[in-house]
Amino acid sequence: MPLIKPFPGLRPAPGRAADVAAPPYDVMNAAEARQMVQGRPWSFLHISRPEVDLPAGFDPYAPEVYAKAAENLERMRREGILVQDSSACFYVYRLTMGSHTQTGIVAAASVEAYDTNRIRKHEFTRPNKEDDRVRQIEALSAQTGPVFLVYRSQSEVDSLLARTADSAPEVDITAADGVRHQLWVLDDREAIGRLMQCFDEMPALYVADGHHRSAAAARVAAADGVVEGSPGERARDYFLSVIFPHDQVQILDYNRVVRDLNDLGREQLLESIGERFTVEPSGVPVKPKVQGEYGMYLPGQWYRLTVAPARIPLDDPVQRLDVSILANELLYPILGIADQRTDNRIDFVGGIRGLDGLQARVDSGEMAVAFAIRPTDVEALMAVADAGEVMPPKSTWFEPKLADGLVSHLL
Repeated sequence: MPLIKPFPGLRPAPGRAADVAAPPYDVMNAAEARQMVQGRPWSFLHISRPEVDLPAGFDPYAPEVYAKAAENLERMRREGILVQDSSACFYVYRLTMGSHTQTGIVAAASVEAYDTNRIRKHEFTRPNKEDDRVRQIEALSAQTGPVFLVYRSQSEVDSLLARTADSAPEVDITAADGVRHQLWVLDDREAIGRLMQCFDEMPALYVADGHHRSAAAARVAAADGVVEGSPGERARDYFLSVIFPHDQVQILDYNRVVRDLNDLGREQLLESIGERFTVEPSGVPVKPKVQGEYGMYLPGQWYRLTVAPARIPLDDPVQRLDVSILANELLYPILGIADQRTDNRIDFVGGIRGLDGLQARVDSGEMAVAFAIRPTDVEALMAVADAGEVMPPKSTWFEPKLADGLVSHLL
């Protein structure tokens, strides 16, 4: 099987992209989703978060929710809001957030490559979230949430995508958060063949975001089975993906806040931390720049923490991550947080909210202490995936986010 292939995408009809495009289904809660669809009858949230069309408090995992998603998808197709392309295409997708731009390819990626770890993961998945995505795919007979993949930058691929993006885009919209989404259809057979060949020569792709969506797609493909005598590949042997070169993606910090000081007083906490870190008060918020450096905020005061270099295990791709060092040297031994996945004393704050948002959680009295962490870089992510290891929870926050609804993959 080829690593990636073109497909006839289901897309908004001309002039409808702004009406349809929506944030990813998992970046808002139910109340926020209900607010977002006010006055937007064609928002893709009616498909990705169909509980917005059911009574408030309705179980989001009830069969009626998935049935409503299928009903809404059919309605949008029947009304001509969503239209399927007549031939298999690749799509070039460009995201622009402020001065940051990244240009990738929308493609169907091989489930077989995912199953054999040629498409590599770096996170554990939760069964209930996988089950949710499986039910959504099966109800719709479509994959509607793209998996965000990364390839090691390859000059020919990068150049071909950039050349395609030199022409006028078919879609050019700016979302409510200020992110610009542009889409080009790439239907030139020669270019498609060359892109497939270039990707087939790559040793691996990497899941950046969308572990549950890719795992669910693999489960759907496996559950459907292979009918004896069936001709070749099926649509469900591939999953919807947007693939960017590694040197264009942007990872923001993913910070931590803790509800209490584990029965320590403020001075006791600082003394304990001082046994493992250099502790320096700071008159301004601390945004870490180098490995082993952290910002810490206690009510009314920022500190710069710097771990001793000897405490950084440079030969281990997981343990040398800044999120791992903080966990191993401070969160567990000092604050008693053994498992960040399950301990309700800790919460996570995406870097998109800034250090002010981090500080506010402490100043409100909700949290006792906050930690600012240097962003994980994409090379570190790929090193963990190449080693077959798993990153700590909430290690990466990718921005900008992909939009749902611009291209869907029918099965």
